[in-house]
Amino acid sequence: MNIANWLYQTALSWPDRPALYHGDSLRQTYHGLLQSVCNRAAWLHAEHGIAKGDRVAIFAKNAPEYIEVLHACWWLGAVVVPVNCKLHAREAEWIIRDSGAALTLTESGTVFATQEDVAEAKLAAPVPEQDTFTPPKSVGAQELAWLFYTSGTTGTPKGVMLSHDNLRQMTLCYALDVDAACPEDHMLYAAPMSHGAGLYMFAQIRAGGAHLIPASSGFDSAEIIALAETRGNLVFFAAPTMVKRLIATAKQQGYDGTGIRTIIYGGGPMYAHDIDEALACFGPRFVQIYGQGETPMTISVLPRDLVADQTHPRWKARRASVGIAQGAVTLAVLGSDGEALPAGHTGEICVRGPTVMTGYWQNEPASQQALQHGWLHTGDLGHLDEDGFLYLTDRSKDVIISGGTNIYPREVEEALLAHPAVFEIAVIGEPEPDWGEQVVAYVVFEPGKSASEPELDSWCRQQIAAFKRPKRYQFVHELPKNSYGKVLKTALRTRTGHAPTPA
Repeated sequence: MNIANWLYQTALSWPDRPALYHGDSLRQTYHGLLQSVCNRAAWLHAEHGIAKGDRVAIFAKNAPEYIEVLHACWWLGAVVVPVNCKLHAREAEWIIRDSGAALTLTESGTVFATQEDVAEAKLAAPVPEQDTFTPPKSVGAQELAWLFYTSGTTGTPKGVMLSHDNLRQMTLCYALDVDAACPEDHMLYAAPMSHGAGLYMFAQIRAGGAHLIPASSGFDSAEIIALAETRGNLVFFAAPTMVKRLIATAKQQGYDGTGIRTIIYGGGPMYAHDIDEALACFGPRFVQIYGQGETPMTISVLPRDLVADQTHPRWKARRASVGIAQGAVTLAVLGSDGEALPAGHTGEICVRGPTVMTGYWQNEPASQQALQHGWLHTGDLGHLDEDGFLYLTDRSKDVIISGGTNIYPREVEEALLAHPAVFEIAVIGEPEPDWGEQVVAYVVFEPGKSASEPELDSWCRQQIAAFKRPKRYQFVHELPKNSYGKVLKTALRTRTGHAPTPA
């Protein structure tokens, strides 16, 4: 089943329902959205030769055309490669080449103009109009739909292969466990559509609800409050840091959450104080999800009534968890021997079910490592309680989560090690009140050499995306190491007082 069939059926059933807003202005009904998708699909095929199985990369901020292009690709049976718009062009180029993308769509259409072998076009390019509707191309349930690149501890991006059925099962989990989509809803895309926020569109499409792209193309607390007051029934995904910023603005304005129906939070630790404050300000409008790219948003869920509950004897502990297994998956905490551990014992969080990826793109060793004996090994550590609630204990990967975005230390270390003055480097995360964590670099210089913080910052800006660069540098004579010469990042975290505990 082609996931694009949901849009086709909704548009034929309720053509006059509002489908797409840009800011507070209605851009398209479902009839208009269907027409635009068919027009773009015809253009992709005629002008760029896109056909079934081809990969099409999108390297752009949120925009109304994003939804159109996503479905235009699936209409043809093509595969979407969503690229984080925050990445440096050089990093995006690596993903584009690794995926073998036949075309890359960008805001300007000129990001990769100097790379003759990278085909590029403008995301919002005008396309010829037609009067006919062509149904989406038939594809198998296990055929590839979404190729999402995530990094591991090595810093090498890996392409997570998600099939049409993966996306369908994920959406059914959303409707069953997270939030029942309604025709009156406005799904707001304040977080990047290249990530989980973009995948949440399917439930809204199936229900015939509206999609709302902020005029800012991203997260702006004052803008969200204004849209809640004018449009109403807002539903959106937000990283914990975004929730914290929204609550701060709401308190300044005396706003109580009216017009917001549901805020789904995840992508990083939500601290107990922050969710308590959010509930006090907005009331029971919050749902927590836990997942990862390899099983998108579908490991566990803490529904709104459990987030807000204060009646259960262990309500505080439950609010500090990441909830219970979502309906389509089986969740377990496994020991080093691969056996399930009893309640209260910490091990690796593993999951299996129809939402789990089919594997990593052209990376069989990584696929075999992640998918063992039917289980997806998440690399996260945690434990279950007697009632099946999951608690995150630590991340076995050294990933830093800043503003809901993953930053992998190895990528930053590689960039800084290329500087002629740097001898050794270790990058860790430390708690930061607004962003959750910030990047800290411990630097050992080559004998007789040095560099200032501004110099290193400028160097990083030339090598990696700006959001990944260190926010603080510590210049040291040596790094703490064990007897095998491995850098002890745990010792560095002790120096920074880094001991974050998820809410």
